[in-house]
Amino acid sequence: MSTTGDPEEPGEKRVTWAELYFDLVFVFAITQVSGLLHHQHDAGGLIRALVVFVPVYWCWVGTTVQANIRDVDNQRDRLGILLVGLAGLFMALAIPGAYGRRGLLLGAAYWLARVVLLLLLVRLPGVWSGPYGAGVLVSGPLLLAGGLLSDGPRLALWAVAALCDLAAPLVFRRQLATVAYHPAHMPERFGLFLLVALGESIVGIGASAAGARLDAAELTAVAAAFTISAGLWWQYFVFAADAMRHAVEVADSRRDVVRRIFQYGHLALAAGVIGVAVGFEETVAHPRQALGAGSVALLYGGCGLYLLTFGYTRWMMFRRVSTTRIVAAVVVLGLLPVMVRLPALVVLVALAGLLVLLNAVEHARVVRAAAVATAAGAAPAD
Repeated sequence: MSTTGDPEEPGEKRVTWAELYFDLVFVFAITQVSGLLHHQHDAGGLIRALVVFVPVYWCWVGTTVQANIRDVDNQRDRLGILLVGLAGLFMALAIPGAYGRRGLLLGAAYWLARVVLLLLLVRLPGVWSGPYGAGVLVSGPLLLAGGLLSDGPRLALWAVAALCDLAAPLVFRRQLATVAYHPAHMPERFGLFLLVALGESIVGIGASAAGARLDAAELTAVAAAFTISAGLWWQYFVFAADAMRHAVEVADSRRDVVRRIFQYGHLALAAGVIGVAVGFEETVAHPRQALGAGSVALLYGGCGLYLLTFGYTRWMMFRRVSTTRIVAAVVVLGLLPVMVRLPALVVLVALAGLLVLLNAVEHARVVRAAAVATAAGAAPAD
């Protein structure tokens, strides 16, 4: 698939108002995925939530990529983006009953989104033999067919569809080699998506606490949960976002960076944040109660996944080990069995303290690296 942009160096590109409005649909969609996970957060529930989250996320990715490689600030593309947003809204409405009576709605809405995205790019040579064509010809029909089946076969067929979507950038990587990605637009868009996911963690705190008495223990739990959410935000937007943009700008193959760091890496980051958000719903309103294994697994497991993903992204970007984040993730996951028996307030405060400590250590490392680079007469490195 080729593009209409300059293959050597695309100019600066800004996020359009249509894209930002489009994101509002996915605020609701992530809330719906969180609700599905809230009602069933054992291993089976995690798989079910992930299987419906992937097509939602992939619709957003497909819209973001087509907006990145083309000028979409025009009447035709605005309407196309809004139509994909409507399909996304239908998908979000279907999520609570996705494994029941609304499965067909989810499949049909996803296929509609993929068809619209293909039509927006239909003038580009080779679009049918790339990920957009695969969405229309393979994963879309699989999701639609799955909506006609009973629960077990539906889950299996939808899982295959999700794997097809995830594999498409790898399968068609040669066709994607000629795509000229705009280096500023892509990090900004994926950062905004992660911000949407982090917003769900605030909703998880507020929705849980709104009906509580708000005594000292509950207010402390709210403060601890907010500190966790802010700590996750800090890890990304203070320490990682600029490095990701730099990686895109200097990469020999932007295609590989976009696929590995943004399309795959941010799926894991968002999934981790959603797990934490659902964990908040289970903990903030009942700070004195011990939590079940499922709630602690969501809270600590989601945080651990989030931190481990930074280990993956840093290695993919710079072939460097993110020691502090990996160690922190191991500590968080190691504490998981212990926290099952402790009151929710202790669980929240302990995780908040770990994230504050991690961010303090990361800050000290950045300051030290900047001082060393300045002393050597070089520009500070990330």
